[in-house]
Amino acid sequence: MEWTGEALLIGVRRHGETSVIADAMVAGRGRYMGLIRGGRSSKLSATLQPGNTVQLTWRARLEDHLGTFTVELLQGRAAGLIADRKRLYLAQTIFEHLHLLPERDPHDRLLGMALQLIDHDPDGAALARFELSLLDELGFGLDLTNCAATGVTEDLTHVSPKSGRAVSRAAAEPYKDRLLPLPSFLAARGNASPDDIRKAFRLTGHFLDMHLWSARQISPPPTREPLIEMLSRE
Repeated sequence: MEWTGEALLIGVRRHGETSVIADAMVAGRGRYMGLIRGGRSSKLSATLQPGNTVQLTWRARLEDHLGTFTVELLQGRAAGLIADRKRLYLAQTIFEHLHLLPERDPHDRLLGMALQLIDHDPDGAALARFELSLLDELGFGLDLTNCAATGVTEDLTHVSPKSGRAVSRAAAEPYKDRLLPLPSFLAARGNASPDDIRKAFRLTGHFLDMHLWSARQISPPPTREPLIEMLSRE
C-alpha cells in the first residue's frame, strides 16, 4: 500500500541506531506515524524537525502496519521557531495538543488552524479557540450558543464546569463562585484583553484536564503555562 501527501511534522523520536519514527499531521488523512530509515543522518536532520511542512510517501504491506516514510522538505519553519521563544512555546504546545488525536482520523480543520497559528505572530485568542476546537473534535465540545438554564442566546457570561454549557449573567448570579467565567470573545467575535486571555485558558484548561489530561493520566504540555503567561501580558 502507498500514498503521498503534504504533512506537518509534529514529533520525531529515535528508533534504533540510525532511524527515527516521525509523527505527522497529513492533509486529508489525519495523524500518521512512520519509520524513516537513516533519519538520524546529517542529510535528513534539518528536514526532520517538528514544525516543518514536508511531502511524505508512506508505504506498508498492510494498511494497519506502521509503514515507512520517505520525506521531502516543502517549508522549513524549525529554525525560525527556535529563534523566537514565544513562537517555539506556541508550536510545542500545539504539537502536544495534536498528539492527543487518534491516529489516521482526518482533522483538517485543526491542521489548518495549527498552520495559521505557527505561521503568524503568537495570538492568545486564536490559541484558545484552537483548544476549544480540539475539545470539539475529540467529542468534548462546549455548548456556548445559549444559556443552559433559560435558553437565552445573549449576555452569556459563565460556563458550567460540569456540563460545559453556557450560562447567562442573570442565571449565573446566584452561582458565580461555582461557575467558570466565559470571555465574550469566545462566545462572539471580538477583541480579547489580557484578562480575557487568562480566563479563556482557565476555561479550556479545565475541560482539557477533565476529559483528556487527567482521564489519560498525562501531564499538560510543559510549555503551556509559560506561554499563557507571555500571551496574557500583551
